[in-house]
Amino acid sequence: MLPSHHPLHDIARKVEAGERLSEDDGLRLAASDDLPALGLMAHFVRERMHGDAVYYNVNRHINPTNVCYVGCELCAYADDPNAPGTWSYSPEQCVEMARKDFTPDVSEFHIVGGLHPRWKFEVYVEILRALKSAFPTVHLKAFTMVEIDFLAKLAKQSVPLTIEVLRAAGLDSCPGGGAEIFHPEIRDQIASKKMSADRWLEVTGMVHASGLKSNCTMLFGHIEEPRHWVDHLVRLRAQQDLSGGFQCFIPLAFHPKDTKFAHLPGPDLTTKLKVVAISRLMLDNIPHIKAYWVMLGREIAQVALRFGANDLDGTVIDERVTFAAGGAAGKGMTVDDIRAFIRAAGLRPVLRDTVYNEIEVAG
Repeated sequence: MLPSHHPLHDIARKVEAGERLSEDDGLRLAASDDLPALGLMAHFVRERMHGDAVYYNVNRHINPTNVCYVGCELCAYADDPNAPGTWSYSPEQCVEMARKDFTPDVSEFHIVGGLHPRWKFEVYVEILRALKSAFPTVHLKAFTMVEIDFLAKLAKQSVPLTIEVLRAAGLDSCPGGGAEIFHPEIRDQIASKKMSADRWLEVTGMVHASGLKSNCTMLFGHIEEPRHWVDHLVRLRAQQDLSGGFQCFIPLAFHPKDTKFAHLPGPDLTTKLKVVAISRLMLDNIPHIKAYWVMLGREIAQVALRFGANDLDGTVIDERVTFAAGGAAGKGMTVDDIRAFIRAAGLRPVLRDTVYNEIEVAG
């Protein structure tokens, strides 16, 4: 794959043999400036796992509230309850918002929001119940590990019991947000009031033990260093060895606008593609890597499909988290847009549901 004189030749041989890369291997990949070599290795793994398939789904994002008591340093989305521009939608309003953009081919609602200091646990339960009642065939992917932990405290009960109540109300799986960067050197600066990395992973284990699948993420392109990426990926890989419920890893490109790090430029193209490639190479036990076009940008997401990514997310209507931080990738793609987008990269569009059952392979 790489010539014998190449500095990463020994890693390429491990990749070809299907061997697990070590943390030291990851650090060498992260230190490399040879982007084509990283892309070549990552695409090799991606093809071995998925051929030329690129998965997408037809989904809608619902953000019930942007009121949040935490106030993370890197978030432009959360506001205090009395700030102008906040919203807090009732269960009935969430249903009406979903109905506005609903079509029969929508298979997923992606539901995340702030940690509202004045809502009771039952409000969150009723949001699920109302959506599942109104849209019984739609998969509800709701509540990050941060939200699950918060809801357990609201309900004054254990996390496993909280998950049981949420599942009975309609919860089908969980998204992967809130992981940010695990390493305390960085986490203490960007999310000082958020749950610890160890707790995030612990709650993940409980979610997986309940039978629910989830995704996982890493927010990059702010004050972290490449070694922090590797630490994060190795910890996710270890958790997957233990609990096995991660479906997809989503590298989230930081958007600095209106955050406490607004002076930073955000990640450049090289950083975005390097993180996607290293993620595919290190996460040998997580099936899918997502090129989340909302945060990467459409053009870079398209290139990322040749740097290890095999999933593009979906049509994503009314996503507000990235938009609040200056995301400029747009607020929706049609199915025809997505299929053309994938074909232009020389790959094959495959419509999926949330748990990666194939619904339609486009010709």
